[in-house]
Amino acid sequence: MTTNLKSIALGISVATALAASAVNPVFPGWYADPEGIVFGKEVWIYPTLSRLYGDDVEKYKADLERKFDRNIGEFVLQTHFDAFSSPDLVNWTKHPEILHIRDVPWVKYALWAPAIVKKGDKYYLYFGGNDIKNNDEVGGIGVAVADRPEGPFKDAIGKPLIGEIVNGAQPIDQYVFLDDDGQYYMYYGGWGHCNVVKLNDDLVSVGKFDDGDTYKEVTPKDYVEGPFMLKRNGRYYFMWSEGGWTGPNYRVAYAIADSPLGPFERIGTILQQDPEIATGAGHHSVIQIPGTEDFYIVYHRRPLDRTHHNERATCIDKLEFDKDGFIKPVKMTFTGPEAITIK
Repeated sequence: MTTNLKSIALGISVATALAASAVNPVFPGWYADPEGIVFGKEVWIYPTLSRLYGDDVEKYKADLERKFDRNIGEFVLQTHFDAFSSPDLVNWTKHPEILHIRDVPWVKYALWAPAIVKKGDKYYLYFGGNDIKNNDEVGGIGVAVADRPEGPFKDAIGKPLIGEIVNGAQPIDQYVFLDDDGQYYMYYGGWGHCNVVKLNDDLVSVGKFDDGDTYKEVTPKDYVEGPFMLKRNGRYYFMWSEGGWTGPNYRVAYAIADSPLGPFERIGTILQQDPEIATGAGHHSVIQIPGTEDFYIVYHRRPLDRTHHNERATCIDKLEFDKDGFIKPVKMTFTGPEAITIK
């Protein structure tokens, strides 16, 4: 069987992608900011819809404004989330429109950068909405709930969970981390600042730390956005994106700490552009296959022959550690991961 790697890299060949045994990007289409997670015996990816703005943007905008009776901003085409599931990291099923702006009344435009957790029999999907620039605007980090990983998800609280700019951190790019003691933490923030908050047991409200603080800034050197936390062998691996998301030098760096609150001292870059593969590699998550030491980094990148800021595609490659527990630099590939079985 032959595979047209170029057409898949451009995100335009659905039929070829379905026939492939292993390839990057892992599914066709422009998708960014991927959140990867294991539910049961399947891997799920929840990305941002990274559509291009074409000649028909004004038509879409007018139709949506009539439909929802509200003004629509510049991110007019980021109206919903799709999700993808796979039993083996190779064959993917698309689950369209798991959450739409029509189901979140306070969002006028731009659903982006999702994160998800499961607790009990409920799935909690966190997302950015409206790209606010000041505290007079309505928007920020929201949360929706569903009974299944493919939704449909519905807005849980009717307003942003975090809807203000604190410590200079724009409320975007949230990641929810469950520590071994059962405490859920949310790391989030753009504009070069990162905060962490505690989530209450209901997962739809924010709690306080022992000292009474609600927000703690944990910004490491060169941080821009896209935080992620991984715990391995009792150590906290904090990762983030650096550079500009629209440019070629977008990249991922990391730190290691003994506490979920840091301090996080930058160690080095683990994912960056490759002149033979792609540019703009960043805004990632990490999947660990249950019961194994197999880790995979899920991220977006821009094909070498593409320059539009929204031409971003979701990819997966191996994430490995050296004997001292440091993360090895990730090698981007066109082949992607080999097929796996989740036990």
